[in-house]
Amino acid sequence: MPAVSGDLRLLRHHGDLEAAPGLLDFAVNVRGAQPPGWLRERLVDALGDLGRYPARELDLAARAAAARRHGRDASEVLILNGVAEGFALLPQLLPDKAAIIHPSFTEPEVALRKAGVPVHRVLSDTLRPELVPEDADMVVLGNPTNPTSVLHKADVIAELTRPGRILVVDEAFMDAVPGEPETLAGQQLPGLLVFRSLTKTWALAGLRAGYALAEPAILRELAAHRPQWPVGSLPLTAVAACCEPDAVAKAQADAELYATYRADLAKHLGDLGFTVHEPAVAPFLLVRMPSAKRVREALRERGIAVRRGDTFPGLTEDHLRITVRPPEDTDRLLAALREVL
Repeated sequence: MPAVSGDLRLLRHHGDLEAAPGLLDFAVNVRGAQPPGWLRERLVDALGDLGRYPARELDLAARAAAARRHGRDASEVLILNGVAEGFALLPQLLPDKAAIIHPSFTEPEVALRKAGVPVHRVLSDTLRPELVPEDADMVVLGNPTNPTSVLHKADVIAELTRPGRILVVDEAFMDAVPGEPETLAGQQLPGLLVFRSLTKTWALAGLRAGYALAEPAILRELAAHRPQWPVGSLPLTAVAACCEPDAVAKAQADAELYATYRADLAKHLGDLGFTVHEPAVAPFLLVRMPSAKRVREALRERGIAVRRGDTFPGLTEDHLRITVRPPEDTDRLLAALREVL
């Protein structure tokens, strides 16, 4: 496929635009309405330091915690205001041509195209390294991929490494996969840049917290033009807290629980006539039905929001993305779907 052009506004449509206040939210992939109590306590305790500029020691503590979590050195960690900031910084790496595996989260393409970087879309549900242009000096993909819920094999992703190429792997949902079997966060591959998010698992969308993992030279280029004190004290506190062993263990226990919720949701949606994209591993499902647009609008009238799929390259109005929720919420969704269908 040739380099793409056109209106970026559709690419900037995300689930939060669907989930208006008062709607039961199956459109946004954030687990829970607020952070767990123990994390709120840590953040409240940090409020007393907001009169000070974010301390270098706090940044180091956050980087050290993330480094320990992934078996790396603190110099290989960069704390971010959410992974979205990491995507916005990608043009700082000065790629000549970027290849993006789609369907996937669209902010990397937006950032690169706004910076004038030619973007080549690789449309493939299954990762096929042979489809990626050899001259692409930046390759971007999600693992697991949003919105398809596909988990790519780590060894297949590693085949995309080349001398002089940056390989960007968005692992924003990896901590929602039991055991994180295909993570590259701890691997030392040349040119590898991994993004990790706290937003989804820990309900921190309003705080913006995540981090990047890469060799120090890549991180220095990525951060070269950030302002002084780029990350506030609360995100730094959150990263340190959520990378502690007890938090990691809790995230994995929740991932196992939500895997059972996902399996039940997939079965019920299939029984209702949806084609469910499987195998799925993330806390959301991509589904297809010829009347999907009408279904989405009818659900909204009944107080339920689901995510339209046609803003993702390679998908159509027949696609919806539906977040995995606990059974009491899922029952409401399924009852409304039975009415609509």
